[in-house]
Amino acid sequence: MCNAVKCSNDLLLVDLIRVVRCAVRSHYCVSGKRGQPVPDFKLKRIGMMMEPQAGNPNEVEGVLNPAAIRARDGQLYLFPRLVARGNFSRIGIARVLFDGSGDPRGVERMGMALEPEADYELSGNGGGCEDPRVVYVEPLQHYVMTYTALSRRGPRIAIAISDDLFQWRRIGLATFHPYNGITFDDVDDKDASVFPALIPDPSGQSAIALVHRPLFSGTRPEEKVHQSESCSMDLHRESIWISYCLVGATGDERQLGEFVAHHRLACPEAGWERLKIGGGAPPVMCRHGWLIIYHGVHDIPQPGLTGRKMCYSAGAMVLSKEHPNWTIYRSPEPVLVPEGPLECHGTVDNVVFATGIDRRDDLGAPDRFDIYYGMADDRIGVARLDMPATLPRDVAADYSA
Repeated sequence: MCNAVKCSNDLLLVDLIRVVRCAVRSHYCVSGKRGQPVPDFKLKRIGMMMEPQAGNPNEVEGVLNPAAIRARDGQLYLFPRLVARGNFSRIGIARVLFDGSGDPRGVERMGMALEPEADYELSGNGGGCEDPRVVYVEPLQHYVMTYTALSRRGPRIAIAISDDLFQWRRIGLATFHPYNGITFDDVDDKDASVFPALIPDPSGQSAIALVHRPLFSGTRPEEKVHQSESCSMDLHRESIWISYCLVGATGDERQLGEFVAHHRLACPEAGWERLKIGGGAPPVMCRHGWLIIYHGVHDIPQPGLTGRKMCYSAGAMVLSKEHPNWTIYRSPEPVLVPEGPLECHGTVDNVVFATGIDRRDDLGAPDRFDIYYGMADDRIGVARLDMPATLPRDVAADYSA
């Protein structure tokens, strides 16, 4: 449990409440100290969607972590991260194929969306365009891709836009104004996605909102794993954030990428996310509000070996429709954990990493969501989530502004 919390002088009461929740909820899941859990909702696996193509040099080190988005004609496309030798990553395009019952069963490869070519995507021995998320932002009338650009500086959030999903135009790296003494620029940053609609910023102005997880020094899971469970936690530096980009009435794309206001959304609370919490699939509207499938990291023992390994699981969070900086539900248990050889053994063992989501309006089933996720950093799987008619009432929610 977290018994001590290192806070800045401006820590608000709500942060102290979150610390208490952290202490209580650390008993839940993973540790086994809780009784038999009653799941709020679970993901049901449908199957594997993609794996490295034999003989394809662009995929020899993995096919993983795809974006998922519907085109204007209703076709569903994945944008997988394709990893060549030396961890050189490109972003591909693949059309999803469905069976007679409407379940996704395979893909047709359609080429490349982005390959490293900008300075912020290149390093001395390679570089990368990694882990994309794609949404259609109605006010901009564009598809917006956020992805991790890997260069000599480390991972940074980059943005590109498209009218048709096939031709992409780079906007550049996201930039961030400081917040209460916290500087985001020149900090490694990943797991980014934008809301598909304008969202009120902390002052009430309509803005493009970006969900992201800055990787401040000392907060990476490989750094935290060596700390005890009674570690101190810096709430501001170990959280998912929402950052806001103001846009004019015309939705000028040149303004996209400068984020001037910020709100700390969520910090680690349960045992299964002790080492790290971060974004996953982009926000999508459900019957209860904005649904976000996010990821948490905890450590597990290695049978027969000394030391511990990290495990990536997925959780669910619902934000208020009108005020998305309010969390109205957060799953106390992970909704998807690594199981079976394809998720427990691969390029990185014990990983399920959700990055794509598809609401099945095409089937007349708006409460069904297909979640596309990386399997052990090697393959792509898909699972089905059915949204419950009501959210549990006994799960702590955060209504802080």
